[in-house]
Amino acid sequence: MRLLLLSNSTSPGRSYLEHAVPWLREFLSGASRVAFVPYAGVTVPWNDYAAKVRGTLDPLGIELVSVHEVANPTDALEGVNAVLVGGGNTFHLLREMVATGLVEAIRQRVREGLPFVGWSAGSNVACPTIRTTNDMPIVEPPSFDALGFVPFQINPHYTDAHPEGHQGETRAQRLAEFVTANPEVPVIGLPEGTALRINARQLDLLGGDALRFDPDSPEGRPTTVEAIRGLAAL
Repeated sequence: MRLLLLSNSTSPGRSYLEHAVPWLREFLSGASRVAFVPYAGVTVPWNDYAAKVRGTLDPLGIELVSVHEVANPTDALEGVNAVLVGGGNTFHLLREMVATGLVEAIRQRVREGLPFVGWSAGSNVACPTIRTTNDMPIVEPPSFDALGFVPFQINPHYTDAHPEGHQGETRAQRLAEFVTANPEVPVIGLPEGTALRINARQLDLLGGDALRFDPDSPEGRPTTVEAIRGLAAL
């Protein structure tokens, strides 16, 4: 499989996906047409969401067709060179992907070699489940099971920031709860500006460092590309 899993889509002072353009240009080299899944957008109309992503891809010479623009969303996967899944609310994204048949359709096509790009919620759904999303469960999908392209969970936008006076748990504490309750499934915390790229049997960590959470280090520890490769059995 070929996967590009981004932590985030926007960075301070930069346009949409601008920080990821070099990675997208290389990963989508030779692509002329891609399918886009906008279902994580809840307060952003899907037409507007698709237009925003087109604004990034047009200078790369890549045409975008959004799955909401065709009568049968799975038909949008025909004749494309990649599929992109955008960020927003992961619960809403997964519910719509299940309802439209895109979970099975995308899973099959990507396992056959169709490149997959996700950011934020779009990276969450590449995991076995969406249980390490940061999002509020505003809707209820039939299951938390997702595409399962990697055998570990991702926590995008990872930060352990704790505002003064805030009495809630930190992100690290929440992920410690996850790996304690699910000791067989490690979590990779991807800070903003970072990404995982899997190309055939090569895995790369882009843009900076990541953290690994598991029962041996529930508080999280810096991880290496080699360690993540071991998780992915690459």
